[in-house]
Amino acid sequence: MAATDKGASRVLIIGGGFAGLECARTLAGDSRFAVTLVDRTNHHLFQPLLYQVATASLAAPDIARSIRQILADAPNVTVLMDEIVTLDPVAKFATGSSGGRYDFDYILLAAGARTSYFGKSEWADHTLGLKSLADAQGIRRIVLSNLEKAELTENQGDRRRLMTVAIVGGGPTGVELSGAFSDLVHRSLRTNFRRIDTSKLKIVLIEGSARILEAFDEDQSEYTRQRLKEIGVEVWTGMRVDDVRKGSLHFTDGTVLEAEAIIWAAGVEANPLTAMLGVPLADRAGRVTPNGDLSLPGLPHVFVAGDLVRMKDADDKPVPGLAPAATQMGRHIAKLLKEEKRLEQGRFADKKLDLRPQFRYLDKGFMAIIGKNHAVAKAGKLKMKGLLAWFAWLFIHIAFLIGFRNRLSVLLGWAFAYIRDNPEARIIVNPPGTKPQW
Repeated sequence: MAATDKGASRVLIIGGGFAGLECARTLAGDSRFAVTLVDRTNHHLFQPLLYQVATASLAAPDIARSIRQILADAPNVTVLMDEIVTLDPVAKFATGSSGGRYDFDYILLAAGARTSYFGKSEWADHTLGLKSLADAQGIRRIVLSNLEKAELTENQGDRRRLMTVAIVGGGPTGVELSGAFSDLVHRSLRTNFRRIDTSKLKIVLIEGSARILEAFDEDQSEYTRQRLKEIGVEVWTGMRVDDVRKGSLHFTDGTVLEAEAIIWAAGVEANPLTAMLGVPLADRAGRVTPNGDLSLPGLPHVFVAGDLVRMKDADDKPVPGLAPAATQMGRHIAKLLKEEKRLEQGRFADKKLDLRPQFRYLDKGFMAIIGKNHAVAKAGKLKMKGLLAWFAWLFIHIAFLIGFRNRLSVLLGWAFAYIRDNPEARIIVNPPGTKPQW
């Protein structure tokens, strides 16, 4: 059990992502709080680099770290691996798939998002999402296995389909996947095969709107399109998916694209636990709009953060679904709880709700890498593109990784791959109980 004061407040945190982990770390060591962090995995995942695991640039342990290890020195924090399946915000308890019951005085719901298929859940059977380490390893396994199959087959139609990767969604994830796959096949794998030319791998990035990277300025979007074209990526814009079948994408204009690997990076939706909060959902993605302090209307003890939130901050700025925003939310909630505890102990409990600070998002900008030596970045009025933006991307992502070992491992891995164009994470591991399907 966590070591806490007798009157410690019970804080339940659902989700060990950026928001949940930052909240727990900020409350760590404060015996006035008995914190329980519940996540369905045992690790914190650095999602901004997840695509590099999918494209064999990094190994899974490079971007993940045990939550228990991170919080090992926090005696007031208990970490449990469980999946919350029911939540009653009024009665103040949640239950897990293990059958465990979690009572709380305060709760932070930061369970993250999952891939959205815009009401076409059956498309998930024929596509590959990218939200977890398992997803990333699945993409890597499928793409590398398809190249092995293409090496074996003599049928040119099968070979073309096996050597086509379709990526649906022209946001940062889609762009970064496209660039990384191009780097992989044009440089890293160029001498590995004898019967196929890996440079002929067809990579198609598909976006339903008029341009990719819509959150960036138009000149940065166009720069990205041109750079992707230079490295062999086909960019299709204004193409809306009408149907997804095994091995093919069908578009509203009648176009059909045959691809053995279809990666879906087109949208996200909130964890379905938001539907149990008893408040109106803010959009079809299942997000909610909290009060300015990140608590829910009429439920001052219930907080939401990260990808579950659709809101504007105290300065009327939209808060994006990015890691820095989630981290700031988690820290804000923890500091708010600490201040309320101080007021409570100072016998000012009747004033604590009136004194709650409103969340203010410090916009640190956003960026996307476009293969080796090229990236785009935007922070307020500051814009960068090219090699300078690429170096900024490298530095920022190294800085935000948790743990010295992860930083060192990623830095050394990148340095080796940059010099040798030869990432080492290219082993195909089939799931237990399965075998390659040739």
